[in-house]
Amino acid sequence: MTSDPADLTAADYLDGAREMTATGRPYLAHLLAEEAARRTPDPATATGIRASFPDPTTARKESD
Repeated sequence: MTSDPADLTAADYLDGAREMTATGRPYLAHLLAEEAARRTPDPATATGIRASFPDPTTARKESD
């Protein structure tokens, strides 16, 4: 791992997103995945990344 965030790749951000999902941090996972998608040159792949890690603030359902 690098200490300079500019050196991180889309794969690094995706690894972080998966780690955050595994530890129950969906919003951080979403943010990391969004950065991975931004760094991905292929639009179809970026769309797939975004679909895999939806924004939990808009995806959650309210309960009474």
